Amino acid sequence: MQNITRLFDFPYYQLEKFNLDKSLNTKYDGKWVATSTQDYVDKANAVSRALLRLGVKPNDKIALISMTNRTEWNIMDIGILQLGAQNVPIYPTISEEDYAYVLNHSECVYCFVSCSEVYEKVKAVKSKVPSLKEIYSFDELGNCKNWKEILELGKDESNQVEVDKLKDSVKPEDLATLIYTSGTTGRPKGVMLSHNNIVSNTLESSFRLPSEDGAGKAVSFLPVCHIYERMLMYLYQYRGVSIYFAESLETISENLKEVEPHVMTAVPRLIEKVYDKIIAKGADLKGIKKFLFFWAVKVGLRYEPYGQNGWWYEKQLNLARKLIFSKWKAGLGGNLDLIASGSAALQPRLARIFNAAEMGLMEGYGLTETSPVISVNDMRNNGFKIGTVGKPIGRTEVKIEADGEICVKGPQVMMGYYRDAEKTAEVLKDGFFHTGDIGELDADGFLRITDRKKEMFKTSGGKYVAPQVLENRFKQSRFIEQIMVVGEGEKMPSALIQPNFEFLGEWAVRHNIELGTDAESVVNPKVLSRFQEEVDHANEKFAKWEKIKQFRLTPDVWSVDEGHLTPTMKLRRKIIKEKYKDLYNQIYGRE
Repeated sequence: MQNITRLFDFPYYQLEKFNLDKSLNTKYDGKWVATSTQDYVDKANAVSRALLRLGVKPNDKIALISMTNRTEWNIMDIGILQLGAQNVPIYPTISEEDYAYVLNHSECVYCFVSCSEVYEKVKAVKSKVPSLKEIYSFDELGNCKNWKEILELGKDESNQVEVDKLKDSVKPEDLATLIYTSGTTGRPKGVMLSHNNIVSNTLESSFRLPSEDGAGKAVSFLPVCHIYERMLMYLYQYRGVSIYFAESLETISENLKEVEPHVMTAVPRLIEKVYDKIIAKGADLKGIKKFLFFWAVKVGLRYEPYGQNGWWYEKQLNLARKLIFSKWKAGLGGNLDLIASGSAALQPRLARIFNAAEMGLMEGYGLTETSPVISVNDMRNNGFKIGTVGKPIGRTEVKIEADGEICVKGPQVMMGYYRDAEKTAEVLKDGFFHTGDIGELDADGFLRITDRKKEMFKTSGGKYVAPQVLENRFKQSRFIEQIMVVGEGEKMPSALIQPNFEFLGEWAVRHNIELGTDAESVVNPKVLSRFQEEVDHANEKFAKWEKIKQFRLTPDVWSVDEGHLTPTMKLRRKIIKEKYKDLYNQIYGRE
C-alpha cells in the first residue's frame, strides 16, 4: 500500500485502495461531471509533463485563483506539487493591489484563474509582475489561454520519466505551498507549509472523521485557497470520499439536496443563516404545527450528548426528532452525519440544536500556521463537549501560557513566514507556535477558546473585556447580523451593530411600521427601542463592567468587498472602527 508522505501521494493511495468512479465532481451547464481517480491521476501527470515543457522547475511558484471549488483546481494542485514546485492559492476577491503584492512577493511564474472576473484582475496587474509569464483560465474565455492547452501539451508521455524522477526527489520536509493569510491588519503574510505539515495534519485529523471508508460523499464549498478546506480535500481523498463541489453559496441548499452528502464543512456564519431560515419557516406555521415546532426547538436547545439529561429528556428528544428534526435533516439532503465547523467561534446553542437534529455539528480549532487543525470534537468515545473545540489531535502538544495564550507544538506547525524572519521569530519560540488566542484546557483535556489575545481590551476602569464572547451571545438575536464590541480605554463597552435588514423588514411589516431606506431605519425610534430590548436581554448573562451600555446601528451591510470582513468572515476591527468613526464618537460624547 502506498505510503503517504507527500501531498501528491493521496490520489495514488486512493487509486490503489478505492479507485472511485466519482472521485471529483463539478457541475457544468447544469450537469454533474465526474472525474474518476484514474482520470484524476492521469490528468495530474499530463499537467506535470506540460509544466516541464513550459520550463517549470522545482521551487517555482504557480498561482491558482478560483471563485469556486472545482475539479480543475485539484488536478492542477497535484500536477504542480509532483514537480517539487509550489502551489500558491490566492483568495479571488482581494484587491488588485493585494494580487500584485502576493504575485510579486511569491514570484509566481504562471497563474491559473477560474473565470473572466479573476482574469481581468490579474491582467490589470500583470505588467507590474515581472516574473509572471502567462495566465490560463479554466473557463473558456476567448481572450485568455485555456487550461486545456496544458492538458494537450502534456499528452505526449515521453517526458514522464523526468516527472517521476522529480516526484521521487520531493521530500516530506520540502515546501509544498505558500498561503497568504488575509490578516485583519497590514499586508498578507505568506505562510510556508511543507508536505509533512499538511500530510501529518490530514492523517491525524482523519481519525476524527466518522464516515465509512470508500463510501461517503462530501459537499465542498468553503474556499479551497484556505488550508482548512484544502486539508479536507486531501482527507476525503485518503478516506475514499467522493467530493462534490457546490456551484456557489446561493445554490448550496439545492446542491445538498441533489448530492445527499454525509459530510461537509462550514463556518458559523453559514450555520447561523441556515438556522435562522429554519426558524423563520417555523414562525410561518399555524396552530398545533407551530406549537410542536417550537416545542422541539426548546427541547433541542437543552441538548447534552451521551444522555446526560436523563431518560425523560431522551424520550422527548426522540419524539422531537421523529416529528420535527427529521424534516430539518431531510432539507439538507437527509444523510448529513457530520458538519465540521471552523474559522470562528460557534454559538453553543447551534451545536446543541444541530446535534439534537442528528446532524453532528462538531467544532474544531486551528490556524493557517498549524495546517490547520489543532483540536476538534468527535461524537465517538466521549470526545464531544459543547462549548469547547474538542481535544487536541494526535502528535499535538497544547500548553497554556501564564497570560492564557494557547501555544502549540507538533508536526503541523508551519516552517515560518516566507521572506519574513522577524515575524516568524515573533510567533515561533522554544519550539512552540504562539497562536495569539486565549484559552484553557479543562480536566478532561478539552480545549476552550475564550478570545483573541490581540482583541481583548481594558476599559478605563482597568477591567478586561473579551469582545468575542459578548459578540457571540448578541448574534443569537435574529435582529443582529454582525456586531463589534468597542470600548478600549473608554469608561464602558459599547457596540456597533449591523442589523439583519431582511429580518428587520419582516418585523416591520408584522407591526405595520414604515421603515424607509436602510439609512432611515437605523435611526427609527421604534427600531432602536426594539434593539434596546435585544441588547438588554443579551446583557443579562454578563458582569456589570462587561455589559453593552450603548450601541449604534450601521446603515450598510458589512462585507468582504467593502473591507469590513476578512475573506474568512472575521471582523476587520480597525477598518470598521474607522468607517464608523462618527458613530463611535457619538457613543462616547465626542461629537
